[in-house]
Amino acid sequence: MSLILFLLIGLMGVYIIILIKRPSIEIIKENNSLLRKLKNATWFQNHWLAGIFLFVLNAVLFFSTALLLYVLTSLIIPFIHWLVIIFATIGSVFLWIIMSKAWQGTKRNRLKMGAIGSSFFLILSLMFIYKLVTLKPSYLGEDTFMEAVGFVLGIVVTMVAFITCFIFTGYSNKKIVK
Repeated sequence: MSLILFLLIGLMGVYIIILIKRPSIEIIKENNSLLRKLKNATWFQNHWLAGIFLFVLNAVLFFSTALLLYVLTSLIIPFIHWLVIIFATIGSVFLWIIMSKAWQGTKRNRLKMGAIGSSFFLILSLMFIYKLVTLKPSYLGEDTFMEAVGFVLGIVVTMVAFITCFIFTGYSNKKIVK
């Protein structure tokens, strides 16, 4: 598959997520226990603390998924890693929706909270970009093409996660009255 095609698929994914944001937010009901706990927590209404909580939550979700995928490499079950990736994505979006619905502050502070929390993926993207730019063969004649492809795919995935997390947590979920 061409890298340009992969980039286009990532951009289409972001566009689709933007389109289905409002219907997906309505899936989570107000009687969700985690939502109620976050709404009632006084520390969560501070944009810095909520943003750091989202940052840590994103890091835990990312690294636990990476660890699970690493452990599953020893199994010979085909396509199980795709299921793990799909469930991790759905779980992340679910938690981002809960974070967004639990926030009770100004739009400006909501944007700050979303920017702080989703910056985990931006930092990860910058790390991948740095590794791609400084990529050198470890011995004479080593082909680094596949490693470069892996870094490019990592950049695309983490940037899509950054944009998605920022859209879900940084922008209001208020209903538009017609």
